Amino acid sequence: MKIVIAEIPEEGLDLEFEETITTDAFSSPIQARLRVKKVATEVAIKGNLTANIELQCSRCLKNFISPLSVPVDVVYHPVEELREEERHELKAEELDMGFYSGEEMNLYDLIREQIMLNLPMKPLCSEQCKGICPKCGVDLNLGECGCSKKDIDPRLEALKKLLE
Repeated sequence: MKIVIAEIPEEGLDLEFEETITTDAFSSPIQARLRVKKVATEVAIKGNLTANIELQCSRCLKNFISPLSVPVDVVYHPVEELREEERHELKAEELDMGFYSGEEMNLYDLIREQIMLNLPMKPLCSEQCKGICPKCGVDLNLGECGCSKKDIDPRLEALKKLLE
């Protein structure tokens, strides 16, 4: 969804829409409830993004649907502000800052960025997920495998002799 910056009213703009985001990690419809406000050349966007995203469990490798709710609080400045300075060090209060160029702002990029930043680094289908057996690959959530639990790493075999 694109918004024309000059057409944002003084009291702000309330937006509610659905956008389908497609990345290498997922493809999902995202529901957005955003409040866009313009103060001089700054554009402040606050709101919330919600989605049900299909992820792959990092333990058992099965796909599962995970609900995701992402708060949005970003301030955009014109990119011309950057061109005035050759180098600029970011301060802590500038981490939620973005830049726009031209007369339009594409909210697709904002939504995609916020969702990607809030995806879990190690998604789990459940906290109790047992994963898969490292030897035979059986899903341990479905039952035990027949692998021997007493196998010792051959590199540690010499330490076993010290116990004798």
